[in-house]
Amino acid sequence: MTSTNSLERQIDTATDLRAIVKMMKVLAAVNIHQYEQAVVSLAEYTQNIEKGLHIVLKNMHQQGYATKHHNLINGNGESSEGKPLALTRFSGKHCGAIIFGSEQGMCGQFNEQISRYAIDEIQQVNVEIDDFSIFTVGSRIIPSLEAAGFQISQSFLMPSSLAGITPMVQEVLIQIDQWRDRQQIDRIFLFYNRPHAQTLSEPYKLNLLPLDRQWLQNIEQRSWRSNSLPTFTMSSDRLFSSLLRQYFFLSLYRTFVQSLASENSSRLASMQVAEKNIEERLAEFTIAYQQERQNIITDELLEIVSAY
Repeated sequence: MTSTNSLERQIDTATDLRAIVKMMKVLAAVNIHQYEQAVVSLAEYTQNIEKGLHIVLKNMHQQGYATKHHNLINGNGESSEGKPLALTRFSGKHCGAIIFGSEQGMCGQFNEQISRYAIDEIQQVNVEIDDFSIFTVGSRIIPSLEAAGFQISQSFLMPSSLAGITPMVQEVLIQIDQWRDRQQIDRIFLFYNRPHAQTLSEPYKLNLLPLDRQWLQNIEQRSWRSNSLPTFTMSSDRLFSSLLRQYFFLSLYRTFVQSLASENSSRLASMQVAEKNIEERLAEFTIAYQQERQNIITDELLEIVSAY
């Protein structure tokens, strides 16, 4: 009886684990869907931001602000407050990296994949490690980075839903401003996993700062699809700076969304493997239990026959 009781407990435990895994699969699938929808919405938002930049740059050029227009593109212009407008210059001394991991576990090699990629990419940058400031989003990526010799300047919590992304992006933007003002950091990389059709997710590096000059020039040279051009009443400097800040917000928001989508894809794949293993173990326990019960019944029948 002791063996059958033990097998019954193992079957109950495996059944409970299977129910938990199935629930986690459902939650991961739901999260993936909402993050994918958010990425689609961000694509439309990006087009609007780029259209606004196109109008500002084109308007300045047509109004004869050749010098200011040149300064905006080449990063040596200044606003009335004396701050760079285009953010396209790089001193070559101080760099920053924001590395996105996960706050929760059970997501396979998600954190290990992005940490290895970020370490390799940072080591290839021609900057001393002491001049690199490292920020992390998600606590589970920190151990692998510290094991590689990196000092973590600050760590942010990875939000668990779309509602938590916006305040976190605003907090990161504030920190980036402090980086630039206090530490003179003018080159910032974002390292994160993004969804990929064949491998679920792939590590990716985004150069947040300095801005790509060719990207700005391509935006300005685009053709407008309507004969009527929009206009604006505020100063071009303020509008340009505002659009760039929206661009930074959008870039960070997309990074959060794609990282969370990749995390949930990895978790879904891990739960599918776990469910398969649990099903196999549950089948083994069930067969063993049935065999043990059959042996007990056989022994009891033999005892009855022998007594008779």
